[in-house]
Amino acid sequence: MDSTLLALPVLIPWVLAAALALLDGRRPYVGWIAVAGLGAGFTCVLGLTFLVIRGGPVETVAGGWPEGVGITLRADALGVAFAVVSIGVILASLVYEVLGGVRSRTFPALVAFMAAGLTGLFLTGDAFNFYVFFEISMTAAYALTGYREKDYQVRAAFIFAVINLLGSVIFLIGVAALYHVTGSLDMEVIAERASRVQPSSIISIATAVFVAFSLKLGLFPFHFWLPAVYVGSHPPVAAILSGALANIGGYGLLRFGADVLPRELELGTVAVLILGTASIIYGALQAISRHETAEVLAYSAIGQAGYILLALGIGGPVGYAAAVVYAVVNSMNKALLFLAAGTRGPLVGAAFAVGAFSVVGVPPVAGFVGKLAMFRASVEAGSVALTALIFFGGALSFVYVFQIYQRVFWASDEKEKAGPLPTRVLVLLLAGLVLAAGLWPEPLLVLGEAAARVLEDGP
Repeated sequence: MDSTLLALPVLIPWVLAAALALLDGRRPYVGWIAVAGLGAGFTCVLGLTFLVIRGGPVETVAGGWPEGVGITLRADALGVAFAVVSIGVILASLVYEVLGGVRSRTFPALVAFMAAGLTGLFLTGDAFNFYVFFEISMTAAYALTGYREKDYQVRAAFIFAVINLLGSVIFLIGVAALYHVTGSLDMEVIAERASRVQPSSIISIATAVFVAFSLKLGLFPFHFWLPAVYVGSHPPVAAILSGALANIGGYGLLRFGADVLPRELELGTVAVLILGTASIIYGALQAISRHETAEVLAYSAIGQAGYILLALGIGGPVGYAAAVVYAVVNSMNKALLFLAAGTRGPLVGAAFAVGAFSVVGVPPVAGFVGKLAMFRASVEAGSVALTALIFFGGALSFVYVFQIYQRVFWASDEKEKAGPLPTRVLVLLLAGLVLAAGLWPEPLLVLGEAAARVLEDGP
């Protein structure tokens, strides 16, 4: 039963994507088939999350092959935390587009392929299969970036493809080097054997892996591709890229840094903290200086990613828990903000305000839980400078989200620009979810602590 529940979240999106590829996604019934299929996959991920939190990690080898030969699927608290929020964001963005009218026959199939790649990536225990699922997700993302095929969207898709192919090549080199050093592709075995290898032999490999995931996450100074791509993307696509696909970077840094190569992460702690600090300040200052909403949110994504890196650098059970909680909350925030910015109407401004307050970390929304976890981690580390940085970053965040709200929702005529009623209702529901996560933070905190235990305990 456990192995079936582990396989279903990966299998359902694959079958769904293959079926949708044969249909015209512009027809409403095709879009709702995609929503129903992804909804079933999301339900399975939720069930798997409860199973893992209660009973610990679940593992199976596909096809009944011996371990080390077949594809290993392994679900632990870290993997399911990122899987559930990523598939949730993809599902919400798909519903948003189906309600507004899909304009490409391939859109539902590409979204399903994206979900299949991400679930496989978060639930695999094999480094090479991590790369394979990684590439499946990225290939779907390249095509989605050019959705609606306007000139600026095609340019954004080209930039995205070129830069992220570079990151993929760097990561593949890192995986090959890990196999050369350890003789295995299983992540638990790699972690075990890498701890016995001299640091001088593996530090360059760890650096390559760090650069690859930093490119995916859009950290400073690897961020140069991100603003053009987010600005050029259709709002639900931008929500998927920032709220789901970007989780590859956060998850990869946690999995390969804290779990597989913890010694190398400790050696690079100073560099990690410096880059996290630079991302927070640079992203916030650039966001303040911009006027277009999508561009402000793009630079905000750079700054918010810096908090995850900061928590990773702090380390320990409190730091790792903060990184996971903040990554989950950040995904929810970005999905809400990009979708709210893509529509107008009564109460949409209120929904955007909920997301804005969450970015800042004002209670009682979910962002307050994330910022509180970050403050706790900085206090645990005994660093007044880090505590001051988190407070300063929150103050800068307030400035740029208030500027967006003032320009877009306060000074505009909402009635003339009101979007379709169903999409406005969806945005309000997402805002309610962000608010509910702040009012009842226990599930989020339990998930973060369980993920931190996985990283602390090691293989």
